Amino acid sequence: MKAAVLRAPNVLEVGDIATPEAGPGELILSIRAATVCGTDLRILSGKKTKGIRFPSIIGHEFAGVVVQTGDGVTGFATGDRVCMDPVVPCRACAYCKAGLENVCQNRQAMGYEFDGAFAQYIRIPAIALQAGNVFKMPAGMSFEAAALSEPLACCINGQKNAQVGLGDSVVILGAGPIGLMHAALAKAAGARQVIISEPNAARRQAALERGVNHACDPTKENLLDFVKQKTEGLGADVVILAIGVPALANEALNLVRKGGRVNLFAGFSQGDMSSIDVNLIHYNEITVTGASALSRSGYELALNMLSSGQIDATSLITHRYSVADSLAAFDAAASGNAIKVAIHND
Repeated sequence: MKAAVLRAPNVLEVGDIATPEAGPGELILSIRAATVCGTDLRILSGKKTKGIRFPSIIGHEFAGVVVQTGDGVTGFATGDRVCMDPVVPCRACAYCKAGLENVCQNRQAMGYEFDGAFAQYIRIPAIALQAGNVFKMPAGMSFEAAALSEPLACCINGQKNAQVGLGDSVVILGAGPIGLMHAALAKAAGARQVIISEPNAARRQAALERGVNHACDPTKENLLDFVKQKTEGLGADVVILAIGVPALANEALNLVRKGGRVNLFAGFSQGDMSSIDVNLIHYNEITVTGASALSRSGYELALNMLSSGQIDATSLITHRYSVADSLAAFDAAASGNAIKVAIHND
C-alpha cells in the first residue's frame, strides 16, 4: 500500500510498504478520509516527541471502511463504515476510574504507539475494539465529517473545562480549524457573542462567514481595547487559547473579566514557558484550565453533532489530496492558506 512514513523529524517519505493484515480481534480499514492536525505538523517538525516512533505512520483523525476482520471480532463486518476515537484508555488506572480517561496513565493512541491514518489502510488493534473506541458512522454521513469527530471532541473537552454557557461573551485566540470549531461549539452552548482574534485575513473572513460576531486583527488593532469595547468595558467571560503560542497566555488573562475563565487549549512544545502576571489570577479570581485529548463519550457526542448538522465542520475542509500527494498536503496545512486539509485514499 501507499503510505506517508515518518522517518525522522522533518523527513516524511511517501512510498510502498506492506499492507497490514488483521490479527485476532483486529480490524483492517480502507482509509477514506484522514485530516491533518496541527499536532501532526508539530510531530513532523520535531516539536512534539512523546510517543513518537521512527519509522512510523502518523495521523489520528480518520474514517474508513472495514475490509478485513480478525478472528473473534464481533459487532463489525466487512463493508461497515466506521471512525475511531484514536486515544485508547486502559480503563484501570486511577484517572480512568475517576472519569478522566483522557489523561489515562497508560493510554495508547493511533498515530503514536500504533501506526496511523496517512496511508491507504490502517490496522485497528484489538484493545481499541475492546475499549469501545470504534464507532459505526450514521447513515448518510460523509467520511470527511466523521474524520473531524476527533478534533471536535477535543474541543468539546476544552469547552467543558471552560464552562462555556448561556449568555457568555467568548474570545477565541486563533481562527484555524480548532478556533473555528470552538466558535461553533460556543454558539451551540448559548454564548451571547463570540470574538475571534486572528492576524490572517482569510481566516478572519472564514470566522465571520461561520457566525462569529466580531473578528479582530491583533496586528493592527489593540485586542484588549477591542474586547473591552464589545463587553461594556468588563472583558470576556471566557477566553480560549486555540493557538500554541505561550506568550499569549498572559494576554488571555488580561482579556477576561473578574471571575472569568481561561482555557489553555492548544498544545505547546516541550519546554515552552510563559511569563504570567499571577496577580491577575489572584485578585481577579480567574479560573485557568487546560485541555488534554478527548473522551469516548465526547467523541460520540461530536459524531452525533456532526452527523445531525448541528455543527457544520466539513465546510472547514478547504484542500484535498491523495495519499500519494501527502507531502503537498502537509505543505498546504503548514502554509496558513488552508483551513483544514484532508487526505483521501483514491
